[in-house]
Amino acid sequence: MTPPTQATQAAQAGGRYSRPTREELAAAAERTIPDVVAPGLAVLFVGINPGLWSAATGWHFARPGNRFWPALHRGGFTPRLLHPSEQDELPGYGLGITNMVARASARADELTPAELVEGTETLTDKVERYRPRWVAVVGVTAYRIGFARPKAAFGPQPERLAGARLWVLPNPSGLNAHFTPETLGAAFAELRAAVGAS
Repeated sequence: MTPPTQATQAAQAGGRYSRPTREELAAAAERTIPDVVAPGLAVLFVGINPGLWSAATGWHFARPGNRFWPALHRGGFTPRLLHPSEQDELPGYGLGITNMVARASARADELTPAELVEGTETLTDKVERYRPRWVAVVGVTAYRIGFARPKAAFGPQPERLAGARLWVLPNPSGLNAHFTPETLGAAFAELRAAVGAS
């Protein structure tokens, strides 16, 4: 694991968030960040891969404008809106985060199909090890490629992954203009209802 950046150190020391510098963001390309995971989670959320903000800070879905954390709250998974720096609180709610591809990049479309397929194999190993009840992939295009399901749609999937039920959510990136904060929250709430009913 790479050492924490100035932004991470500042947040850990004073609870405040400092923006990574342009140099820190450039240096974050190709880095990896640790999963937030524990055995027996209710839901393991699967991002496509870390962005540069996440790699620079060590926090998943860290870029300003990413709607993951608001959607998680709007969907009823957390009692309040968490900041990315509070990601280690997620297992207490039965939640975790990993990525299909570990290496960071400026944009998800920089990944190759082969990386997504290989990432799905790695994800399968993690699911076998940690045994979450549900696996929620945030990004339908990455899901279609990685899982070889070219016609997959949002919502529950017919197949399982190492015994876990599968769900596909919209990508919460601010670049995904097809979904508003409200519609993203509703998509997460639909998963939350299914998790509660299972």
